[in-house]
Amino acid sequence: MAPRFVGRLAVADFVTVANAVLGFLAVVFAFQDIELAARIMLLAAILDGLDGVLARRFGSSDAGPYLDSLADVASFAVAPATVVAALLTDSGATAPTDLWTVSAYLVAAAFVASAVVRLGLYTAHDTEAHHTLGVPSTLAATVIGAAVLTDMVSPFVVFGATLAFCYLMVSTIQYPDLLARDALLMGVVHGLAVLFPTALDNSFPVALLLLGLAYMFLSPWFYWREEPTSGATV
Repeated sequence: MAPRFVGRLAVADFVTVANAVLGFLAVVFAFQDIELAARIMLLAAILDGLDGVLARRFGSSDAGPYLDSLADVASFAVAPATVVAALLTDSGATAPTDLWTVSAYLVAAAFVASAVVRLGLYTAHDTEAHHTLGVPSTLAATVIGAAVLTDMVSPFVVFGATLAFCYLMVSTIQYPDLLARDALLMGVVHGLAVLFPTALDNSFPVALLLLGLAYMFLSPWFYWREEPTSGATV
């Protein structure tokens, strides 16, 4: 007897499931090798973009939007929160006995809560639009992952940025979807940061971090795209 999903899932859906698997692996490695965990998380972000491309090219299934949000919870909610907790506590065996460690776990938990709410609202309200409200959880995870790989961002800055993301992800700030050419550029930089994180003095993670921050701070006001009359969103 064939599994239930046979004939019901599209090619893009299997990429989405692979994205969720990478999110799990990022969590597994976060307290052992945080840079590897960050690279896995960035790879998940590449798959997150790829499944959209495949869905537009080959079609999607009715389960696609739900699978996408579920996978994003693993890769861009739980995984980045675990990476932040690992970075701030510096050890998975650390017991929450001091104020800094307790604060680290609380802000990581708040990040998960905000990302889950944001993903639920996106699935319910934003999938048919060419913009979204609040910082995308994928972008937040990308900024966190790139910051870890640059090896230049202090834990205090990461703590503050994670706390800010807790609000920004559920804010009403409107973010436009990237045009295809810009999404491709981000994908290439993502790939280079994953494959060569230390090359040229960490240049690729630094470039990815700068691109992510530029989109986060500038795109709501300085990034324009025409709204198509029909078609799938990016």
